[in-house]
Order: sequence, then C-alpha cells, then structure tokens
Amino acid sequence: MSGSTPADDPAPPRHPAGHGESPQAGAAQTMHTAHTEHGHAEHTEHTERGHAEHTEHGHTEHGHGPQPATWRTAASATLHCLTGCAIGEVLGMVIGTALSWGDAATLVLSVALAFLFGYALTLRGLLRAEVGWRQAVRLAIAADTLSILIMEIVDNGFLLVVPGAMDAGLTTGLFWGSLAASLALAFAVTTPANKWIISRGRGHAVVHAYHH
Repeated sequence: MSGSTPADDPAPPRHPAGHGESPQAGAAQTMHTAHTEHGHAEHTEHTERGHAEHTEHGHTEHGHGPQPATWRTAASATLHCLTGCAIGEVLGMVIGTALSWGDAATLVLSVALAFLFGYALTLRGLLRAEVGWRQAVRLAIAADTLSILIMEIVDNGFLLVVPGAMDAGLTTGLFWGSLAASLALAFAVTTPANKWIISRGRGHAVVHAYHH
C-alpha cells in the first residue's frame, strides 16, 4: 500500500503580509490613524492657543498690557497730582504773600513748587517699589508733567480772574476760599483729561504697574 509522506505533501501557499486583511479592515485602520493624528493636532493647537491666551491674560492682569481708562482710575491719578500741586500752590502763595511779592513772582514760585511736590509724591511711590533713581525720575516726569501742567493753568488762571484774590492777605477768607475753589475747578477739569491720557497709555498709565 502506497501513501504519501509529509515531505511529499505540497506546502500551503504563503500569503504576503496583510493579504488576509479585508479591504474594509484596511480602510478602517487608515481612518483610525487619520482620526488619531487629527485629534492630536487639534489637542496641540488647543493647548498652545490656551497657553497663549493665559499668558496674555496674565500679563495684562499684572500691568504689562494696556490698562482700562476708567473714571475711578482717572480720578485717583488726578487726586494724586492735586495733592502735590496743592502743597506747592499753598506754600508758594504763602511765601509770596508773606514777602509781599508781586503776582508774577508768586505765581512762578507756586507753579515751580507744585511741579516739585507733584513729582516728589510719585517718586516716593516708585522708590518704595525699588525702582532705580534715574528710571524713577523719568517715570515721574512722564506720568505727571501733562497732568500738573493742565492743573496749574486752570487753578492759576482762576486766581487771576478773581478780583483781589492774589492780593488778599493770608488771614482773609478771600485768599483761602479762592485757592480752594481754584483747586476744585482744576480737579474737575483735569480728571477727564487724565482719563483721555491714560486711555492712550500715557500719564499715570506708565507707572500703574509699579503701584501693585
């Protein structure tokens, strides 16, 4: 009885890799790969965008971006300047009146002292924030000059048009009443001006970051 041996049996045909996969399975694998890559790309883009937005938001919150020009901010900046100006104005008027100076000399002294004390108050805050002396001086000049200038024009102009205000004695109600009225008017006029200045990144906007 004759029979075939294992060596005589034909070997089963070998198929190339992937030959046994159906076309549907291959398409599904391709779609899965594309979906995964698309998902990774979207996740990366979302992460980068979120990081950029968070960074930008953080910079703005810490004063590195433009600050909103609110009425409260403008009033605070004006009050800051008015304090220094009032000290200088009163001191200048007192000195000029006590020494019987003329109107021109008294006004010059008052304006000079108003700028001096206005800058000094800003410098004090910057130096407390450990800003270098030279940089603090530059920042104070940039922050206060325009605001103080407007304030001085308004209040001194008011004093000049009030009859007898510049010649009134230190013990008269006319002297102190007209001086107080001039400073109040200066505050009312300078506040909207400061709001406009701050909205453009100038004035007290340049020192806002150092006050926090």
